[in-house]
Amino acid sequence: QVQLVESGGGLVQAGGSLRLSCAASGRTSSSYGMGWFRQAPGKEREFVAAISWSDGYRRYADSVKGRFTISRDNAKNTVYMQMNSLKPEDTAVYYCAADRSSYRLLPSPLSQGYAYWGQGTQVTVSS
Repeated sequence: QVQLVESGGGLVQAGGSLRLSCAASGRTSSSYGMGWFRQAPGKEREFVAAISWSDGYRRYADSVKGRFTISRDNAKNTVYMQMNSLKPEDTAVYYCAADRSSYRLLPSPLSQGYAYWGQGTQVTVSS
């Protein structure tokens, strides 16, 4: 089992920045890829970013590429997402998730690839 706790969400004006954190506990989290997803009101959950267990590969949704950066600190069992140049359309609940399989070379952009989820943190971007 693994527990994931997100933090860092909040209200920010368009053009501003936030850094989300996801603290993992339980199994050896450093062996697993991690992902960030988001869900806006009335919309399906969508992929945002993911990072491989070794930090050798990162992938991003086109909508956030160049603005968001995912990173991890395995010594702290924590994954981060730096979000810059935020837009109102980034408003959503953001969830972190832990990969279903260990040592996956390429992190999955699909929610089915993740076995554990945090409870989410709200990000609201005002115009």
